[in-house]
Amino acid sequence: MQSFESLTEQFASFFNKRHFPAAPASLYDPNEYFLSLGGKRIRPVLCLMGNELFDKINEDAWHAATAIELFHNFTLIHDDIMDKAPLRRGMTTVHSKYGESTALLAGDVMLVTAYEHLNKMNATHLQTILHLFNETAKQVCEGQQYDMDFEKMETVGFADYLKMIELKTSVALAASLKTGAILGGAGERNQNLLYEFGRKLGIAFQIQDDYLDAFGDPKKFGKQMGGDILANKKTFLLIHAFETASASQLKELLDIAAGNSADKVERTIQLFKHCRSDGWALKLQNKYLDEALSHLDDIAVLSKRKEPLRELAHFLVKRDH
Repeated sequence: MQSFESLTEQFASFFNKRHFPAAPASLYDPNEYFLSLGGKRIRPVLCLMGNELFDKINEDAWHAATAIELFHNFTLIHDDIMDKAPLRRGMTTVHSKYGESTALLAGDVMLVTAYEHLNKMNATHLQTILHLFNETAKQVCEGQQYDMDFEKMETVGFADYLKMIELKTSVALAASLKTGAILGGAGERNQNLLYEFGRKLGIAFQIQDDYLDAFGDPKKFGKQMGGDILANKKTFLLIHAFETASASQLKELLDIAAGNSADKVERTIQLFKHCRSDGWALKLQNKYLDEALSHLDDIAVLSKRKEPLRELAHFLVKRDH
């Protein structure tokens, strides 16, 4: 079994080439530009790891991983348009650089190209993987819609936010792993256990992301703290505060969110501490990480084969903050 780092390097050398025709350049060059910005490539590498957990890497896994990465980039191009985001990975977004109409078309053709890569696979598993890919694609769109709906709401319940995170983030990680498992010849029980490992890991990762935005060390994480608070984003911390705050604290939270005072971040973090949302979030993160690792433990393969996935889980969701 190879490490995440080793498979990331292999996937990069397989993936880093021109994916689109030369003409019309006004359509295809924006996609080549966007792919050149890089990224962590977590989803496609999870597909390769899911395959290698059960057998040596199937040639079709490279086609599936490429389709997964192209689909992910399609969602990012369209997400940036919806969020009116000027930057992605520190560089100008496609719609900012080339215009919204071109960005929409570029995203569309990125999606079509993802399906072309799926179509290169052997017929043996194609129908099963295509069904999983389509279900996941629909769920990601549902998650994005819920996320936009929540922006217009004053408060959001924990169950609703959790469902949105599962759809928008977790299912893509889970489906990437399961795709690899299918190609590796895993039985249905092992496929589903690996899917649950990915789903729970995705939730734990998002809880950590929400936590670090408010309580992380800016020097360590290299980004502005409180960005979610300034943008009035619903997060696990904010939702816990909504559900546990006293009437006066809830009024203060809503008043802070409605304004743009200089101490907005500081006051919100103080309220999170009063509501003990920080400790609650860390406990919840550990709960989901432990559940993810338990699903991994239950998979019927030799324990040493699971080690790279176990290491990756601990790397993605660090218990020490």
